[in-house]
Amino acid sequence: MKKTNYSYVGVSFIILIFGIIVIPRIVNRIQNKDITRSESRSKDVKLTVANRTALSYLVINGQKKKVMPFSFINQNGALVSNKDYKGKVYLVEFFFSTCPTICPRMTKNLVDIQNTFPKRSDFGIASFTINPDYDTQEVLKDYAENNGVTNPNWNFMTGDKDEIYNLANAGFNLYASEVGGAAGGFEHSGNFALIDKEGYIRSRTDAFGNPKIYYKGIISQAEQFDEDGESEDITALKEDILKLLGDEK
Repeated sequence: MKKTNYSYVGVSFIILIFGIIVIPRIVNRIQNKDITRSESRSKDVKLTVANRTALSYLVINGQKKKVMPFSFINQNGALVSNKDYKGKVYLVEFFFSTCPTICPRMTKNLVDIQNTFPKRSDFGIASFTINPDYDTQEVLKDYAENNGVTNPNWNFMTGDKDEIYNLANAGFNLYASEVGGAAGGFEHSGNFALIDKEGYIRSRTDAFGNPKIYYKGIISQAEQFDEDGESEDITALKEDILKLLGDEK
């Protein structure tokens, strides 16, 4: 008579018990959305707002400063205007794809912020090139893909140079200029502007209650400080985006 293979029977019994008891529990947890972040990476990164002070408006001549109307072509060939950002919290920057100095660092920080809010349809970014003669739709599309841009509300825009420079310098007071002899041929601000869902420029205030207006975009959260001792603003910017989204914890 052939002997029973007790080892095989034991393994089969364990698998059977696992199927009867454990798998239904896992299915039940998924159905009840009882999966923690350590088990699922699909949820947005959780933030804690340390500074709960309400954000300030930029007020000029008694009027809250709103984004100047704009309309440009994005990396996908679509016409994008300020109206497309209505109902969204978004960041504004001015850059150019061949920038050899601060732009790569700014883009890296914006990608970090993008990845902090991966599933927010009410969050976006507006990047305007200050070198539209070179930065065509195709160039900007490659730039976005090569830098890990995934947010569908992150538009890289190109168009009439005079309109872009007017938007930068008059609309946002974010300096941008074509300068012979400058690295890459241009000079521009390394700051980001934060815009609320109604199109108003928002910011924190200093110790005297004055709006700081912009956020430093060059220093990363990991670096904390630059070589001159300037502290990073990315942590504060993430918190303030969360405030405007209305999800601070």
